Amino acid sequence: MSDQQDHQEEERAETEVTVDAVDLTVEAAGEPDETEIEVGASEGATESHVADEAADDDDSDDSALTEPAKDDVPYRSGFVAVVGRPNVGKSTLINALIGKQIAIASSRPETTRKAIRGILTTEHAQLVLVDTPGIHRPRTLLGQRLNDVVEESLSDVDVVAFLLPADQEIGPGDKRILSRLRADFATKREDGTFVWKIPLIAIVTKIDELGRQQLINKLIEINDFANFSDIVPVSALEHDNLDEVRKVLIENTPEGPQMYPDDQISEERPEDTIAELIRGAFLETLDDELPHSLAVVVDSIDYPEDNETGAAYDGKAQVNVSIYVERDSQKPIIIGKGASNLTYVKKKLRTPVNRIVGQKARLDLHVKVAKGWQSDPKKLDRLGF
Repeated sequence: MSDQQDHQEEERAETEVTVDAVDLTVEAAGEPDETEIEVGASEGATESHVADEAADDDDSDDSALTEPAKDDVPYRSGFVAVVGRPNVGKSTLINALIGKQIAIASSRPETTRKAIRGILTTEHAQLVLVDTPGIHRPRTLLGQRLNDVVEESLSDVDVVAFLLPADQEIGPGDKRILSRLRADFATKREDGTFVWKIPLIAIVTKIDELGRQQLINKLIEINDFANFSDIVPVSALEHDNLDEVRKVLIENTPEGPQMYPDDQISEERPEDTIAELIRGAFLETLDDELPHSLAVVVDSIDYPEDNETGAAYDGKAQVNVSIYVERDSQKPIIIGKGASNLTYVKKKLRTPVNRIVGQKARLDLHVKVAKGWQSDPKKLDRLGF
């Protein structure tokens, strides 16, 4: 063992982990009142934030006078890529941060098929959260194209949020993602460690699945896994520590102008949003195999208008939807007995579709067969992949 490794082991033995709810820090022994060290500042080490006490009352008064005014807070904006293995909670986290459903959140892996961009706007920041498909070993041409979507999404981002589930071991998939991120966003030092060109934030999801001591052990494991800029535990389902996630992401985003209006929460077209909602509704009711064979395309949204003058009038808009499966035998599964599945989806989505369209709307669903579409380049192009 080298002298450097001996030194790191001695430092590790001197640290004590303390937990207060989800505010998890490591305090250096011997200086508990002066030095607070956040887990995850560097590989094999930690980053300390020293808060010096004011020397006297006069110094305190001077610091109060020089505090920046509220208007002096810099505005921050940028793109945050949310990455991780399939089914680690990427979509759930983005929906929770924004406060509305932007992406399909499902317990099934490989649910997200596009780089869906949700827009989080606060008083002093605007983040574009890019929900990427889970990085995985592709089994079909569709799987390869989903990985290509991730590659494109990572090409011009300001921050990477790497999601690691607290209730699962760090595995080969996580190591593969870390290697990819290092290739794109890090420089290797002579001693074998890496320096990040942009912040890499570890978001430890599903912390509600662990007890106190288990969570401490998991955070230490993740701290050893990579030299993360910061580590934040969260339970998006329980809305536990979401404010801290927002705060850390904003702090790591560069200064920049507002890019979108305050009330815009997504870059998606209405057609794409409706298609994802429909696919999500079917995911809730179908068996394990069929969802991967399912694709949804909104062909058009027809608003009521006068045939001669083109003037709009009161009435329902019609949303024309094609639902594609790969085999004829799958059609009756989608439709359901007595069209029960189609009726369920229409009822479930009536209100959200009306909101997206901006008036009352009627879903017109048609189930079609596109044989072997997941491995057919022309069909994938036609379906928008």
